[in-house]
Amino acid sequence: MDPGYLQTPIAYLKGVGPNRAEVLRSELGIETFQDLLNLFPNRYLDRTRYHKITELQQSSAEVQLVVKIIHLKTVEQKRGKRLVATATDGQSKMELVWFRGHRWIRESITFNEPYVVFGKVNFFNGMFSMPHPEMEPLKKHEKGVRLRMQPLYPSTEKLSNKGISNKVLIGLVQQLFNQTKGRFEETLSQPVLQSLKLISKSEALFHIHFPQSSEWLAKAQYRLKFEELFFIQLQLIQKNQEHKTKIKGYPFPEIGDYFNTFYKEHLPFELTNAQQRVIKEIRNDMGQTAQMNRLLQGDVGSGKTIVAFMCMLIALDNGFQACMMAPTEILATQHYHGLKELCDKIGITISLLTGSTKKSERTEIHQGLRDGSLHLLVGTHALLEDVVQFKNLGLAVIDEQHRFGVAQRSKLWHKNELPPHILVMTATPIPRTLAMSVYGDLDVSVIDELPPGRKEIKTVHRFDANRLKVFRFLKEEIAKGRQVYIVYPLIQESEAFDYKDLMDGYESIVREFPMPNYQTSIVHGQMKPADKDYEMDRFVRGETQIMVATTVIEVGVNVPNASVMVIESAERFGLSQLHQLRGRVGRGAEQSYCILMTGHKLSDDARTRLETMVKTNDGFEIAEVDLKLRGPGDIMGTQQSGVLQMRIADLVKDSAILKIARGAAQQVLRQDPQLSKPENTAIKNTLSQMMRYKNIWNYIS
Repeated sequence: MDPGYLQTPIAYLKGVGPNRAEVLRSELGIETFQDLLNLFPNRYLDRTRYHKITELQQSSAEVQLVVKIIHLKTVEQKRGKRLVATATDGQSKMELVWFRGHRWIRESITFNEPYVVFGKVNFFNGMFSMPHPEMEPLKKHEKGVRLRMQPLYPSTEKLSNKGISNKVLIGLVQQLFNQTKGRFEETLSQPVLQSLKLISKSEALFHIHFPQSSEWLAKAQYRLKFEELFFIQLQLIQKNQEHKTKIKGYPFPEIGDYFNTFYKEHLPFELTNAQQRVIKEIRNDMGQTAQMNRLLQGDVGSGKTIVAFMCMLIALDNGFQACMMAPTEILATQHYHGLKELCDKIGITISLLTGSTKKSERTEIHQGLRDGSLHLLVGTHALLEDVVQFKNLGLAVIDEQHRFGVAQRSKLWHKNELPPHILVMTATPIPRTLAMSVYGDLDVSVIDELPPGRKEIKTVHRFDANRLKVFRFLKEEIAKGRQVYIVYPLIQESEAFDYKDLMDGYESIVREFPMPNYQTSIVHGQMKPADKDYEMDRFVRGETQIMVATTVIEVGVNVPNASVMVIESAERFGLSQLHQLRGRVGRGAEQSYCILMTGHKLSDDARTRLETMVKTNDGFEIAEVDLKLRGPGDIMGTQQSGVLQMRIADLVKDSAILKIARGAAQQVLRQDPQLSKPENTAIKNTLSQMMRYKNIWNYIS
């Protein structure tokens, strides 16, 4: 069948017309035959199974039974009457109840004949009852085998009001199958179908709408989920390959004095195996003539910054400049101070450029970048301004890149004739399944071990009632010379939530930890940057023992002497935020602690989050739980959530299928990069149709 036929506007399907077409378009996004075909049911009523009365549960599920009616009576009630039939399945009894249409029902019922009854059951006075059941004589039911598992399609109030019920939608889909004779173009190659034992596209579409059994439904769902994920992966892998062949970069063959001197004489600690492996991967990429596009993942404190610095030295050894961009001024400033210490040892010039850099300093920085005397630049979005012109930018490191939009990142590309190599860093561990789909066109490096000598942070959950014990523990830690963070979720009392607000908390801490024995800093988002920096600085220098803060300290503050993180109203924070906050401690050699404080009322999700934090320090394990709780869109932030609106696959539940789909896509492209072999014609055609009709897969990461 001609694939173009499925692009016919939906108004031309028999039974639709312009009015219904408009409602289908506005409510369900259905514009063509293809869209209707891809409107997959949300769930199914299993009409293949008959329950026994003894198996019934007190739930709202709809069930189907075979019963005979043995008695019928009318019962008076406050308003009108109800008709009650006693039914039996041979072992137990239940009631069928009608509140209207009595006369017609009385006349149509035959006693002791087997009926199939279907509906929701209630439990009352020790007996199950079914109000207004769907009823059909068993003989008649067995002939009408077509829709045993009844599809339930997505619906809205407007659809119902316009008379487009589930029954009407079933009719329209049936009409579409009649008009197409149920024959649809195959989209996968025979080798893929055979090696994975997948059913054909036509069978899959028929059984997703009208499954003849739960086995057929499972096969159809698997086939369609696989296909959706396969084509996403195919495009991401193609994009990556294309990137490597088409987008040229500067090759850096030299590993010279800067790198070697630093590595041999000034490395502050021995690199872990994971760090060494990742540096090798990046060195290899930067030695090629293609532009590097690599994601570096590593948990809080795993030593990503030193890896990035050593890669910058490779750019410098080859006569190029490098820059590092961070999402906040605090983080950029911290990267700058950390890197400046290392740069001074080997004679490299480095500057910091943020929104609050003075004009005179800016002029100097711009001059140094243009004439090449400035080697490294660290900064915030200020790096992207047009006035910032490098002599030759060879490597751009982007920290916590999900906070930068696509358009912002592409600005870095145009600072040179050829684009610089790009290294993207994140301390938000991205679950494998999500990384494969959102960053499938980036090469991924993972630092999956912590530096030696780091002790695992002990995490405990305490209720507000134990607050005095917690305070006692804090005093013991401070007596040992340690420092403490106490983090609150809010700045002003919120009417909706009765959570302790920051100022209340601050006052009670100062009462409990009075001056002059204790000094307490406070930092929150509504303070002026200068005041914030002053308070941060006092804490970093050890002049204050306690830092009371909102989540502004989530990223970047490095105080090795801080050993306790107390998170107030911990149930209000997301998992990745809790994990990031916990990562602020445990940066020195001492045992560190994270204390999660909550009230007694907790939702199931909150309880799961807290239990996960107590159980594990592994960021990837935490990210997997987070993905299950929140779903992919939330984790990626808004600019990338649109990527993941899939028709049938689910990145969380179908991660096993995703891995198989990626493997299959890799194999197809390895054997036939251009998809020019005859057996891959179906795959090639499907791809070009996706591009032509609805470019839904082609997104930028």
